[in-house]
Amino acid sequence: MSIGTLGGPPPAFQPTISVVAAVTDGDDHLGETISSVLDQTERDFELVLFDNASRDATYEVMRSFSDPRIRIARTGERLPRSDARNRALSYCQAPLVKTVTDGDLLHPRCLELQAQPLLDDPGLAIVAARRHVVDDRSRVLVPRRGLNGLIGTRSGDEVARKIVRSRANLIGDACNVLFRRESFAAAGGWRGRRDELLDLDCWLRLLHHGDFLGRPEPLAAVRMNGVPDQPGYADRVRGEHHAIVAELTDSPAYQVRTVDRVLGAATAPLGGLRRVGLGVIASRSAARVERERAKESAQV
Repeated sequence: MSIGTLGGPPPAFQPTISVVAAVTDGDDHLGETISSVLDQTERDFELVLFDNASRDATYEVMRSFSDPRIRIARTGERLPRSDARNRALSYCQAPLVKTVTDGDLLHPRCLELQAQPLLDDPGLAIVAARRHVVDDRSRVLVPRRGLNGLIGTRSGDEVARKIVRSRANLIGDACNVLFRRESFAAAGGWRGRRDELLDLDCWLRLLHHGDFLGRPEPLAAVRMNGVPDQPGYADRVRGEHHAIVAELTDSPAYQVRTVDRVLGAATAPLGGLRRVGLGVIASRSAARVERERAKESAQV
């Protein structure tokens, strides 16, 4: 397997924040993602782009940006998602890290508002913010999603109990979280054992190393895709949630109580309804975009 790294900041440059993206065949929206990172009010960052053996124009899109803070790496052998993320993160130089995927969007003040609390408080492991869910054309479908009951500073115990009670990933996706690289390494990085809940699995292990801060502002956006509507998706998520709850219950690191488990079992059907609802939104959004594209093609 060959890996090439191109360009990037001078050797003396030591950024405070690394934004990292491991991309597989993501040329459709990657340019928009990169632009949203480069437009940050906080300028002290690097952007590490890792092309995971893409077969489309992903690598060309990466190279089309000339900003000196960008560093590019690629592999000739496609890696599983968790391995690709870990490989990309291995190129990072900064103590604070945010992971994005192709299609994600950052609010211009995202890095500014998430980095300062971590710099001010060494006891924090994670700073998260709410995020919008947007469609293929970046229109907001679901606003201000996530962090229900998790605004402000919370201990790992509090977060774990909320997740057991809700049977949901209340923290969110990679793009709305900023974390410490040192804690990430100590926690074991991204693990592929739970592919649908890859992010939540990581956040809970990071919280072994510090507290959580939830910001009320929506500072990122994730792209709605067809995944929630795919056959078997709901069953996979339900199974992974069940495994995570069992792990939290047995973990000496968290004080999950019997009442948390009982409430979680009672509210589990609501989690299923939420996933069904997202599936319906995904289907309608995809159909709307297809109609718009067909209309645009007919007018050409």
